[in-house]
Amino acid sequence: MATKKKSSSAKKSGTKRAASKKTSGRKYSPSAGKNVETEMREMKRGKLKSGRSGKKVTNPKQAIAIGLSKARKEGKKVPTKRP
Repeated sequence: MATKKKSSSAKKSGTKRAASKKTSGRKYSPSAGKNVETEMREMKRGKLKSGRSGKKVTNPKQAIAIGLSKARKEGKKVPTKRP
């Protein structure tokens, strides 16, 4: 009997969580994802360089940031930059 109570309460809490986590559509456009893909590919080949210094980019997170930045400049659907 105890297992039945746990499963029923788990179902109830699960539905509440699912309802609160729903979002309204995509955050990034597919074309913005392609920009990130190309930047990651360049980084892996050793051809991606940072803006001012011109140093090689070796950090994947930095490559993603560069790809999203380029997507923003092109006017693609990308959330605004965090402070």
